[in-house]
Parts: sequence; C-alpha cells; structure tokens
Amino acid sequence: ADKQEKEEGAGSESQVGKDQITQSNYSGSAWCLLLPRRQKKTASHAVTELESTKDCSQAGKPLLCPSHPTEELQLFCEQCEQPVCRDCALGRHRQHPCDLASNVIHRHGDALRELLQSSQRHLDTLEDVLSQVDEMGGAVRSRAEAVAAEICLFARGYVKAIEEHRDRLLKQLEDLKVQKENLLHLQKAQLQQLLLDMRTGVEFTEHLLMSGSDVEILVSKGVVSSRLTQLNSVAYSTHPSVDDRIHFSPHERAGQCSGYEVFGAILNKVVDPARCTLHGEDLHSARQSQLSGFTLLCRDTAGERLGRGGEAVPDTWVKPTVCDNGDGTYCISYSPEEPGLYAVCVCVKGQHVQGSPFTVTVKPKFREHQGVFHCCTFCSSGGHKAARCACGGTMPGGYQGCGHGHKGHPGCHHWSCCGQVKESSECLSGPPSDTSQRSLLRTVAL
Repeated sequence: ADKQEKEEGAGSESQVGKDQITQSNYSGSAWCLLLPRRQKKTASHAVTELESTKDCSQAGKPLLCPSHPTEELQLFCEQCEQPVCRDCALGRHRQHPCDLASNVIHRHGDALRELLQSSQRHLDTLEDVLSQVDEMGGAVRSRAEAVAAEICLFARGYVKAIEEHRDRLLKQLEDLKVQKENLLHLQKAQLQQLLLDMRTGVEFTEHLLMSGSDVEILVSKGVVSSRLTQLNSVAYSTHPSVDDRIHFSPHERAGQCSGYEVFGAILNKVVDPARCTLHGEDLHSARQSQLSGFTLLCRDTAGERLGRGGEAVPDTWVKPTVCDNGDGTYCISYSPEEPGLYAVCVCVKGQHVQGSPFTVTVKPKFREHQGVFHCCTFCSSGGHKAARCACGGTMPGGYQGCGHGHKGHPGCHHWSCCGQVKESSECLSGPPSDTSQRSLLRTVAL
C-alpha cells in the first residue's frame, strides 16, 4: 500500500512536472496556441493559463523533467536553450554546453528584461500612434464636413447664378422677339398703306378709263399719271426686313454672373460677307517662302462687328492657316511657294468679302549679301590694289577699289557686293530674277 501510494504520488508529481514545464516555456505555449492541432509537433501538447503557472511559481514547487519525472530541472542547455535535468545532461545533451540555471539566469534574465523594455516602448509608441489615428480620423471627418458645406454653398451659389443667367437670357430673348415683331409690324403697316394707296389708284384709273369721257380722261391724265408714277417709285423689299435667325449657343462664354463663369448666349447676328473687311501690312505684298498674313474682320448685316467666331472661312490657297480668334476676327497666314502676281479671293460662306479679289505681289526669296559691309576696299582688303567694290569707286595710284573720300563714294559704310548702304538690306547683285512669272496673273481662292 505504501509503495502504491508512493507511485501514485510520484505519478501525480510527474504529471504536475509535465504541466509545469509546458507552462513555464512561454514561447512554446504561445506556439501551441497559434499552431493548428493537426500538426504533429503540437498535437499532444498540454496548455494551461499563465495565471496557473504564476501560482505554481509562487508556491515554490520544483519543476520536474518531462523525460525523467523524478529529476528536477536544475541545469540549462545553452545550445538547445532549454532547462534540462541531470540525467538529460548526461544523456542526449552530453555534448552540449550546460550550466546551472542559477548561473545563467542573470544573463538570460537581463536580455529578457531588455527585450521587455523595448517591447514596452513599442507598446507606448503603438498606443500613441493609435491615438493619433483616432485624432486624424476625427480631423478627416471634420474636414470632410467643412468641405461638404463649402460644396453645398458653392452649388447653391452656382445654381442661383445659372438661374439668374437663365432669366437674363429669357429677357434678352423676349426683348429680341419684341424688337423683331415691332419691326415686322412697322413693315406690315407700311406695306398695307402702300397696298391701299396702290389699290385705290388702280381702281380709280380703271374706272376712269372705262367710264370716263375722252375729255375727262385727258383732264385727269396728269394727276392720275403723277399719282401712279409716285406709287410705282416707292421702294419696298420683296422679302421681310426681319429674319427669324435666333440661335442659342450653349458653349458660348457669357462672362460672369454673381461671381461664377457661365456659358450660353443668344446669337442673332448674321455675318454679311459684303461688309467683312481685310486688314494687315502684308495684304498686298508677300515674300516667296516666307510667312505672311493678314486679318479678316467679320461684320453683320448692320455693319457691326461680330463678337464671336465660328464662320466658315475656306483655306484652299497654298495651304494657309486660318486661326479663329473667337471675337469675329480671323488671322490668315500663308507662305507662297513661287513669286509672281496673284489675284486673291477671300470668301465667307462662299461669298466674296469686301475688297475681294485683291492683288498680291509675291517677291522672290530674300537675297543675302555675299560681300562685306565696309567703309572702303582699301581698308577691308589690307591695301590690295586689285580689290574692287560694287559701288564703282576707284583710287588714284592704280587702286581698282574705293577709298575714303573718293569721287562717287556713298560717304558711309556699304556692301562691297552691291553698294547698298543699309546693312540689313537685300542684296541687289547676282543674276536678275526671272520676271516671266511676274507677268502671269494667278487667281487663287482663300
């Protein structure tokens, strides 16, 4: 009985030792909790709460070796980094460096305490970051609410501006409609009066010719003829003087309304090609292979400048560039490939503008100077007697070129190749240009 009780006590102590050794290994217990039960290494591990381990430690109970239940864990294997008993140190840990746990606890404890302090610092940092994240979340929500309020305020103002612009456009449209209707009413009244006068004159004349005597016809002839002649001479348009051309352009810039830029404009002006004009210094002259240009100004039927662009301006002459300025003007630039005399046609919507066609003289390419810009050949040639100058001047003593103060000298610096006194001028020397092309008049459409 004593032996059985002793074995049962030893067995219970062995089991307690196994539980305590499992609980004391914090790293192992953590992995046991994290790793799935189906893994072989952790399937048979027993896990208990750390609070139970703390109670065991406080109770001062010795930790027994799981492999040798009767032996206490008093040694520490440096290679395996785990507590071992004396039998383990003599057995499978024989070749490993082992020392008493009391001798190595300071070193490992200090390292663990240092790691603990580092972890505590990380805890503080993480808590601080989490606090900042919460604060930033609140700031983001507050900022989003403020921006939402700004958006709503902007939208309300924008809607109000659009409504004001709408009302302004509708009033402008109503005024335009009334203006056109008044003009039509006036034209209608004038035509009705003319029709009444004409009908009265015609009826009177017909009655006179059919019912009047010869004497009556002869007596009334002068007055009737004068009246009919006067009525026939009254000028009137065979078409209504007002058109229905009222358009709405939603993409047209309409300035600002209540501080907001708005779009959409009513267009009622119609371009009149006969009133469009051309402007520019290069309107009647150009240079071969050099960019030239002029400006087309579009006007309406009343002669007023159009404040918008979008007209159809063809670009079929020597590949010009037509730039719509958006204000009723168009910059037209071109580079003629051949010199000569051109009759240029500028059309808008297929009709000639004012002054079209007009004549353009295209000069040959600008000729660069081949000589030197000097005061005299004596200086520029270093005193060579054979040096000549295009100015035609000579010097005494056998010098074939010009000199200071010689007769016929321009009296200032000039080009040795042609005698031109302007440094930026075109050279006049060289073979004469082909004038056969100048005699041809070419008609081109722009």
